[in-house]
Amino acid sequence: MATPHSSTPPPRPAGARARAHAEVRGAILATASAHLAEHGAADLSLRAVARDLGMVSSAMYRYFASRDELLTALIVEAYDSLGEHAEAAVAASAGSPPAERWVTTAAAIRGWAFAHPHDYALLYGTPIPGYAAPDDTVVPGTRVSRALVTIVRDAATDGLLGPPAPGTSISTTTAESFEALRDELALGAVGDDTLLVLLLAWTQLFGLLTFELFGQTRNFVHDDEQLFVDAAATMARNLGLA
Repeated sequence: MATPHSSTPPPRPAGARARAHAEVRGAILATASAHLAEHGAADLSLRAVARDLGMVSSAMYRYFASRDELLTALIVEAYDSLGEHAEAAVAASAGSPPAERWVTTAAAIRGWAFAHPHDYALLYGTPIPGYAAPDDTVVPGTRVSRALVTIVRDAATDGLLGPPAPGTSISTTTAESFEALRDELALGAVGDDTLLVLLLAWTQLFGLLTFELFGQTRNFVHDDEQLFVDAAATMARNLGLA
């Protein structure tokens, strides 16, 4: 006996549901990123994103519980993109002199920033009023700095890390606070003075990049890119990278 035809569609397989959810979530993030570029992070609105996607605003809450959760997803996505870019530069430069690896990776970070200025501003620009980044952002946020640390660690392992620039001075208080950081970064063979210069180089790299990207060095030199490369090379020398 034939089974009567049912007008109810069969349930969607779990894998298909997951793919559909991921596709919609990706579309939301892409649209939110476009809004970010046009209006800034402070004015990001779930309702406006839903409108552009042709969704009712209530449907957005199946994917992001709040504007802050959407912002966090955008921040994590941007950190991961930058981190992957820096890690790829470090991997591609394996076997090159450590100083050259540092400059190459610094240039790659700068290239990403200029290709994604609004993402860079989200990560390193003005804090967003009323938003506090949760712990979810910590691990992706350290990927780019860990990529730079890898160059120093490899140099130390290969015997290519010399002493830092003369005149480096570090207090007992700062040296004591470096103990946990050294363990976290697996830099057991690196001295306190080198660790201090590494921390300075990392912050100087992003400080100079932020100044350039936000127009603070306009008309300061004829070639901002060359200034950045020269600064990165100086950082490498100060670190003792050969």
